[in-house]
Amino acid sequence: MEAKAKATYVRISPRKVQIVLDLIRNQPADKAMAILQYTPKAACEPIAKVLKSAMANAENNNNMDVTKLYVAYAHVAPGPILKRIQPRAQGRAYRINKRTSHITLVLREMED
Repeated sequence: MEAKAKATYVRISPRKVQIVLDLIRNQPADKAMAILQYTPKAACEPIAKVLKSAMANAENNNNMDVTKLYVAYAHVAPGPILKRIQPRAQGRAYRINKRTSHITLVLREMED
């Protein structure tokens, strides 16, 4: 049994999200939430939201025990890139890529 949650088109770079996902992978869900709460990274907020959603899905949809959940799978995929232009000297233009992410979390119950 597993519970899944996904956040798509999150306006943060996948590289920044990957750093935080590596911290919570294979951790118990409550410990992962504590790690996200006290890690000073911008990616923690959307990941915590996805983790809360996955925990709620596990409890309400699959009747799983929330105290036995752990982060079995944590993945980030790049979403579409918003391409913007930054004016520079002598009529030049530099491109700014505003990257987006698709965050996926899967929770499973620990076996005794």
